[in-house]
Amino acid sequence: AAPRRLFSGSHSDFDTVRTAVPDSAEGVQALIKEQVEANPVMLYMKGTPAQPQCGFSQQVCRILHATGVEFSSVNVLEDDTMREGVKKYSEWPTIPQLYVGGEFVGGCDIVTEAFQSGELDESFKAAGVKDA
Repeated sequence: AAPRRLFSGSHSDFDTVRTAVPDSAEGVQALIKEQVEANPVMLYMKGTPAQPQCGFSQQVCRILHATGVEFSSVNVLEDDTMREGVKKYSEWPTIPQLYVGGEFVGGCDIVTEAFQSGELDESFKAAGVKDA
């Protein structure tokens, strides 16, 4: 019999995006732009969806799991240049940061409010990642 696998409740599409980080600030910005544009729902967080390393990142993951959308993520704790680069890219000082359809949604508080108001679902529908 095949070994029994334990699942975190996440599809393999939820796995952390692992990419070599460029040496230059411009290269980091280009990488972030590429990730945000290539992934309909992109989360920059501390830790991973299976093991968040801060409560705010955990909260945004819970919201995304509750909505049922698939998302990609980057653990900014793995590389300081990515951590600082994403703050510069969005002009937003904190992590986590959520992007939907290439657009910056916000951090934990904004994502939580958008989830509660239904705006987050509307963003997902507009980005084509959730049925209308």
